[in-house]
Amino acid sequence: MQTIEMTLFIQEAVILPGGRQEMRMVSPHQLAMVASVLKGHYRLALAATKSNSYPPCYDIATECEIIDFHQLSDDSLSIVLEGRQRVKILSAAQLKDQSWIARTLPCQNWQHEPIAEEFEIISAALEQFYEVNPDLLDLYNQVHLEDAAWVSQRWLEVLPMYNRDKLLLVDQPNCHKTMDFVLQLLKSHVDG
Repeated sequence: MQTIEMTLFIQEAVILPGGRQEMRMVSPHQLAMVASVLKGHYRLALAATKSNSYPPCYDIATECEIIDFHQLSDDSLSIVLEGRQRVKILSAAQLKDQSWIARTLPCQNWQHEPIAEEFEIISAALEQFYEVNPDLLDLYNQVHLEDAAWVSQRWLEVLPMYNRDKLLLVDQPNCHKTMDFVLQLLKSHVDG
């Protein structure tokens, strides 16, 4: 496989393929990064922050596309990112403007698969989560509550977990461990 040079957007957030998040761009290097992506100079990869590391992020990231943007009332820029492809960061360097450029290698995304009957509660709980958080639901034109990979990745994006724990699950070959994890979490919440 061929490596791809990407600009790194390093954040606390995790976005996975098919996921969407709105991000506020305030610093000059963030605005320059957005401009270079929109001009087609670089592709964009979102990587989760990792302390005491060089680069300061985990080596699993997600190539994202900027699908929308608008100016906020405080004159900062808001962009909506959509995750496309998981990538592994092979190397990275920080530029003078404080932005990061990385050499990446595409990883296999989780394959779409129907939700097995015993996991339907996970899909129903995500639907309820979106009803309580309509701002997140509004980012999507369509939800795929029938797809185990889509549902489990959305849970990983929103669960309050350490990024290292999320990325241990993301690094699995399929969504099965994540589905088991979320199911146990929901059962313990109901039983507790």
